[in-house]
Formats: sequence, structure tokens, C-alpha cells
Amino acid sequence: MRHGKKINHLGRTHSHREAMLSNMASSLILHKRINTTVAKAKALRKYVEPIITRSKSDNTHSRRTVFSYLQNKEAVAELFREVAPKVGERPGGYTRILKTGFRPGDAAETCMMELVDFNELMIKDKAPAKKAKTTRRGRKPKAKADDTTTSSDKSEE
Repeated sequence: MRHGKKINHLGRTHSHREAMLSNMASSLILHKRINTTVAKAKALRKYVEPIITRSKSDNTHSRRTVFSYLQNKEAVAELFREVAPKVGERPGGYTRILKTGFRPGDAAETCMMELVDFNELMIKDKAPAKKAKTTRRGRKPKAKADDTTTSSDKSEE
């Protein structure tokens, strides 16, 4: 039975799972995008999002707390230097999981996990394109130059 099971153990012991999630979180912060299975990505999302939230306040206590999770100086420096300023106004949801199909060897469902504010292609797509103004009937407004030429043509007749 599944009563009260809050986390996916991923078939690993506690120490192995914590080490794996720490390494994956460091890789995600350093490379901004990783390929993994969907189950590991969902477990990593619950692990890394509180760390990114903690990095919004840059003080000694939060740096030491984040280092205790990541155990990687380069990842901590990257997180506080580049990632935290970009996600400063975002109230959560720092990661995106994009499913990429099934792995050939064992048919595990794979995905690409990335930090949301670092995908340049998706950021460019979000910019709204300007539409031409139309009337409520759906017609485009007539050009003023066309009206003047037609009125002068009528006066010549």
C-alpha cells in the first residue's frame, strides 16, 4: 500500500539518492539543461526549486545552506552569480520538464530538464507580435490617400 508515501525513493538508499540528487542539481545549475528520466526529473524538481528560492537572498547563511545541499563550490557560485538575478521576480516554477520519448535499452521515459529563464528559444517565442488594427467588423481601416484620389477623380468627371 502507498499510505503516506511522499517521495519517490527511485530504488536507492537514502545516501545514494541524496548524492545523486545533489550531483544532478549541480549539473542542472552549471549546464542549465540536462537529459534524464522523467521520474528522476520530478524528484530533482522537488530538490532544486527550494535551493533556487534560497539563492534569492544572497547572504552567508543562505550560501552555506545551499552548499550543504550541493557540495560544489562552482555550482554555488554560478547559482548566486547568474541564476538568482534572473529568477528574482519569479515566484516559483524555475524548472521545465520536456518529455523526449523512450530510452532504447530499457524503454524508460526520458526527458530534458532545464531552467526556465535560460532557454533563449522559448523566451523569444513569448514576445507578442503586433497585429494590424482592425475595426470591430473585422475590416481594415481605409487609407486616407485612397480617399483623396477617389474624390479628386469624381470632381474631374
